Amino acid sequence: MNQSSREINLEFDGKTIAARRWGSPDGNPVLVLHGWLDNCASFDRLAPLLEGLDLVAVDMAGHGRSYHRSRDANYNIWEEVEDVLGMAHALGWRRFSLLAHSRGAVAAMLTAGTFPDRVERLALIDGLVPPPAEDADAPEILARAIAQRARYGGRKPRRFDSLEAAVEARCNGLFRLSREAAQALTERGTRPLDGGVTWSSDPRLMSTSTAKLNNAQVQAFLDRATMPIRLVLAEEGIADMIRRLRPVLERYGNIEVREMPGGHHLHMEEGAEPIAEWFGPFLCGETD
Repeated sequence: MNQSSREINLEFDGKTIAARRWGSPDGNPVLVLHGWLDNCASFDRLAPLLEGLDLVAVDMAGHGRSYHRSRDANYNIWEEVEDVLGMAHALGWRRFSLLAHSRGAVAAMLTAGTFPDRVERLALIDGLVPPPAEDADAPEILARAIAQRARYGGRKPRRFDSLEAAVEARCNGLFRLSREAAQALTERGTRPLDGGVTWSSDPRLMSTSTAKLNNAQVQAFLDRATMPIRLVLAEEGIADMIRRLRPVLERYGNIEVREMPGGHHLHMEEGAEPIAEWFGPFLCGETD
């Protein structure tokens, strides 16, 4: 199968979210959330492999072609929950599933824990919950967040002479990417600047959250997310994630886990096909 996508915009609360849509309106509704500093092109390889779905992959706030939060706002992870509900409302969806990667997977879990009656299923890639913070660290976390907001909010955009130069930078970023994957993200995630290009993402995304959830709060969200969940963990993904999540996962029988070969963006590379084989029937509501 080789589905083509359609570009759409979702409007709610004076916000505009850019998105790509695959499949048919008659399919099971699935909202798709990308990772930090990525965009909806993150799913260009995986999405066409998923049949029987009405699949909408979004550029989350501050990313890609979507709106940036106001100057007095933050990009705390829980802010995404309200946007997810706004997107679903714009699509006319009462109940829906979430397919998500990395930071988007954390936002998906928080949404499911906050509004479990709205979320049918979760299909997550290399992300589940935020690393919990210690209560005693709260003052330092807030101080660091305020300082970083000021620094990144006033930062001059980095300019590249060409799209190719930006692609090269993205290949060698925090997580190594194939050139094809970096090209897709960069084409969606840049804008023209003085004869070259710059990133279109909001620089304030580099700032840490003003507060972080502690262990008890993380568990409270997981306790409420009782819907079926499938989680793919990359064998060469985020350092220590598999080890860190193993004791968490042992407590929740509704979370199925598979470790798959590949790096953090395995769904953009060779991991797309095996992920689609596992996630496709699941998101269609089929059971093993």
